[in-house]
Amino acid sequence: MNEPFISAIPIINKLEASGFQAYFVGGSVRDYLLNRPISDVDIATSATPNEVKEIFSRTVDIGIEHGTVLVLYQNRSYEVTTFRTEGEYQDYRRPKEVSFIRILDDDLKRRDFTMNAIAMDRNGQLIDPFNGQAAIQNKVIQTVGSAKERFQEDALRIMRAVRFVSQLSFAIEEETLKALTKLVPLLKNIAVERIRAEFEKMLVGENGNNAIRILLETQLYAYLPGLKNHKSQLEKVICFPFKGLNKLEMWSLLLFTFLIKDKAVEVFLREWKLPVKEIKEIQQILIYLEKRMEREWLTYDLYSAGRNAVSSTEKLYGVLNGHTEEDSLSYWLKIYDELPIKQRNNMDVTGSDIIEWFQSEGGPWLKDTLLKIECAILAGDIQNDKEKIKEWLIRCSQK
Repeated sequence: MNEPFISAIPIINKLEASGFQAYFVGGSVRDYLLNRPISDVDIATSATPNEVKEIFSRTVDIGIEHGTVLVLYQNRSYEVTTFRTEGEYQDYRRPKEVSFIRILDDDLKRRDFTMNAIAMDRNGQLIDPFNGQAAIQNKVIQTVGSAKERFQEDALRIMRAVRFVSQLSFAIEEETLKALTKLVPLLKNIAVERIRAEFEKMLVGENGNNAIRILLETQLYAYLPGLKNHKSQLEKVICFPFKGLNKLEMWSLLLFTFLIKDKAVEVFLREWKLPVKEIKEIQQILIYLEKRMEREWLTYDLYSAGRNAVSSTEKLYGVLNGHTEEDSLSYWLKIYDELPIKQRNNMDVTGSDIIEWFQSEGGPWLKDTLLKIECAILAGDIQNDKEKIKEWLIRCSQK
């Protein structure tokens, strides 16, 4: 059993000592069976939220109406959720009511996919009433029970299925795929932020190419913000070796392939409700990618872009040209790392120094002079040393 589970066993022990059942559940159990890294472990219990709060001295109510209490224990936090059943769903995204129960199997029955409906006790014994282990062994994504009902309960599960195709390199089971294809219009009922979270995880997964292929085959892409008119470009994206790109690089790849430029970039990304900071970072990557597709890096462009944008741009340049060799990336990052300055405030001179030297008031000339110094330092014409810069400026002014 992995360390995250071992660290959480005292939580289960305390619940059991108080007369309740408690198990590890969900994605952590699935990832354990897949030998994937595990970060957080979730615990399901027959104890009600109030009973959980009576057992543990330090708790936080994070979703108590749905049965979830955050238990704080030895500098870690654990989500402990009461076994529950759910009534009818409203708006294809949330249940009208939740009922707390004492039976584990009934709790597992409400989950999305069989691979996520496996519980594990503190001894590592598995409880698997819906053959989730077989699904994992066969690399299949299959709903618990009726696929139609599961997707109608929460339409976000449609996106989750495709996300798991990318993350786990699994295939969607035939009946599950049929129901998914039929019900993709239900995504219109889901908040863009929730869809984006799944879409971004899909983009950066191990098998994103195949996931995008499913978006196209099921027509799911047409129900995602801004993608409806980009079928042919998405087909092109499938052919790129983009595995290993981060989410900002993937957004940049999509926008570049869609030929979306200038102000339209912000319009597109705002439709997906990306944070302003991320939008600006993507815009910067696209500016330098356009330049990189036409020529090699200029020293000033490397300097202006910054290391992160240089790295992202160079990776995308490789992807768009069908190769993923690290040589070009390493070469340009080495040149960047050897720049004498990385930003203007690294210069050993300030505007105040220049005003003092020339006994002049500030104005446009000062900005031009600082830029002139900046370019000269980057070109290697002068050292980044205050006295040498002063001498150089005086010589220039005498010409």
